[in-house]
Amino acid sequence: MVDSLWHGFADMGSVVANGRFVVARGEGTRIWDTNGNEYLDATAGLWFTNVGHGRTEVAQAVADQLTKVAHYSGFGDTTADITVELADRLGDIAPVPGSKVFFTSGGSDSVDSAAKLARRYWHEMGKPEKNIIVGRTKAYHGMHVAGTALAGIPLNREGYGELMPDAETVDWDNAKSLLGLIERLGADRIAAFFCEPIIGAGGIYLPPDGYLDEVRQICRDNDVLFVADEVVTGFGRIGGSWFASSRLNLEPDMMTTAKGLTSGYVPMGAVFIAPKVAEPFFSGGVWWRHGYTYGGHAGAAAASMAVLDITERENLLDEALRLEGDLATALSPLADLDTVSEVRTGLGAVTAIQLADPAEGPAMLGRMRAQGVSGRVAGQGALQISPSFVMTTAEVTELADRLEAALTF
Repeated sequence: MVDSLWHGFADMGSVVANGRFVVARGEGTRIWDTNGNEYLDATAGLWFTNVGHGRTEVAQAVADQLTKVAHYSGFGDTTADITVELADRLGDIAPVPGSKVFFTSGGSDSVDSAAKLARRYWHEMGKPEKNIIVGRTKAYHGMHVAGTALAGIPLNREGYGELMPDAETVDWDNAKSLLGLIERLGADRIAAFFCEPIIGAGGIYLPPDGYLDEVRQICRDNDVLFVADEVVTGFGRIGGSWFASSRLNLEPDMMTTAKGLTSGYVPMGAVFIAPKVAEPFFSGGVWWRHGYTYGGHAGAAAASMAVLDITERENLLDEALRLEGDLATALSPLADLDTVSEVRTGLGAVTAIQLADPAEGPAMLGRMRAQGVSGRVAGQGALQISPSFVMTTAEVTELADRLEAALTF
């Protein structure tokens, strides 16, 4: 049989030579491979399985919707009833009251949509020269053209040439770097600043004290749109609130989301657009010529509605806040190991265990699997810990014990 599958973000020569890690099923916080081996899922898939694996309630909601209408075009004046219902429900929990919701097929779609809309907004406001989009070092904003150009991970841009003119990068942890760029280029040329509340794929870095408040105010003072990239942190990952933007009072002009929106059961993303940005397009006569065939997919909308139901019924926003403390308590001591240089934790259901030798990352994943942990390396040798919100305190302790065994050699 021909080996046809090409993995994302992979050295396929190594995959072919060494074999795949193939997941056969999942339940709660655990997964099993095709050989029947059980693992604690340390990353909730890829940041997304917030409500845990194997929730038949979500699967049944999708199945029920597919027997009615799987999907219909969302272009022009058409849509499915469940899509309208979901948009209104999301509007009720938006960080900025009165926000509009534009559906996409995933996080990369959401980022590119927000980048295009930022430029188009300023065009409608009579300022077409405001077209520079700003990102940060270490940041990850998906892998479409705009997101790749915005991201602060040079390796992800290598070999593509110039992807998007008028994209700039500032220091991830220094608000004065953003202000300096604005002063150098002119506020009248800068459309938007994209900011992950917690840097995710770039290595899991929590924001320095006061940083988010400062960059948010800089954007207000200079009439630059503030775009919160909450593809990772949205829908509870930050703990205690639906969004980091709510907990941290960021009041974003736009907010990009995906992942936890459906808990990864089916692909879906959404851009939340504050009334200020939406107004020119809702006053009549202006088309935003942009959209996706599967944006607002009816089956995906049904999945999202079920995930929101579970999140509310089981108080998973509070559980994520509990995990914030549990992870810090259980994983911080790992910083004393010789193989670990730092543990970054304390905000949201997310932690980074920074390896002292980043080159050990691939081998460490194998040692973790041998101890019954499925994980991932982010950035430069940071072990990503971002479990499902249903992980218990006892399971966090179990995870810490298994990780310590893997890290001690």
